[in-house]
Amino acid sequence: MPGSVVRVTLSLIGPGIIGVFGVAFLAAWSYDRRRPYLALLAAACALFALGASSQILYWPRDTGLNAMVSGALYTCAVIAAVEGVLIRSSRAFGLWIDVAIFAAFSLALYYFFYVDRSLLARIYVQNFGYGLLLCVAALRLAHLRHGRVVDRILFWTLLLFGLHFFPRTVFTVGVSPPSGGPLVFADSVFWQTLQLSLAVLGAALAMAILAAAVSDLIDDLRRERDLDHLTGLLNRRGFEEEIAAPMRRAPEGASLILCDVDHFKSINDTFGHDVGDVVLKEIGAILRKTARKGDLVGRWGGEEFAVFLPDASLSDATECAERLRQTIANSRIPGLDTRPVTASFGVATIREAGDWTALYKLADSRLYLAKASGRDRTVDRGM
Repeated sequence: MPGSVVRVTLSLIGPGIIGVFGVAFLAAWSYDRRRPYLALLAAACALFALGASSQILYWPRDTGLNAMVSGALYTCAVIAAVEGVLIRSSRAFGLWIDVAIFAAFSLALYYFFYVDRSLLARIYVQNFGYGLLLCVAALRLAHLRHGRVVDRILFWTLLLFGLHFFPRTVFTVGVSPPSGGPLVFADSVFWQTLQLSLAVLGAALAMAILAAAVSDLIDDLRRERDLDHLTGLLNRRGFEEEIAAPMRRAPEGASLILCDVDHFKSINDTFGHDVGDVVLKEIGAILRKTARKGDLVGRWGGEEFAVFLPDASLSDATECAERLRQTIANSRIPGLDTRPVTASFGVATIREAGDWTALYKLADSRLYLAKASGRDRTVDRGM
């Protein structure tokens, strides 16, 4: 097999690997269309593969046109990759900045080919420019350093990928670019190192982004599993999972408030289930807004809600429950005309109960007492 064929085949391995990641991003986007950044990353992989193929296969044959076409494809690939990563964290540059960046690269490449022809300048413009763009994107995502493991990996991989453009270019090109035509350029240390670094680090970055996207999807599935779709509060499963950690850290200070909407069946029968749903959503919102910072609020089921206070005495928890009760009683809920809505509360602490199961039973028994003794009240001890 001729040496040129082997060289071309080996050079196409890198773009092929990135293309495979593009297919993976496209498949992930097809599964969850709520994540447009996945489609953008798929486009970035495709654009990079096309740009590399254009250079490797030397098409178009005109050297200037080849430089402009491959440069445009590379620039679009980098912009799409950067915007994809930034959109995931709601830190995107925006369309007009993207257009300005593309125009700046295109004008620079045009100038250093058709006006002041310099291969060295074009190499530095592209490599230093792309590296700077990736580093700026990494800095905009600096908050990921303190996030999940997958986010920290993504941040450092993106930063490393951006930084590597600078020393690699300096050490492999210096001040004298390869000369002698496309074949000599393809055999140069710069080109071979470029292909290797982009294949390895580019694949590492794509893997990190894909892992972050899969992690996002898993988190969303977990949230959907653990959230009550009507009120947006934690459901019983999610509530019990969330309180597990604070119960382990400081169980002796925990308190629980159980809340039950008074005469809810009557509301449904009189006004209809759609109004009943509005009542539940409104009360859920009241509990979430009125509870203390750090407290966990959940819908236990039906018209019953729960508030977990990780560090509160019985008097503190009772005071919180009374504040919640009064806020509900003073609220006017759409669809009920002038009819007020009230709720009953039962309060208990882990000091009294001993463990979570006993804590729930004790709060539930006090909630029952509150309803049996007239409703619209808070009970924090036996009667």
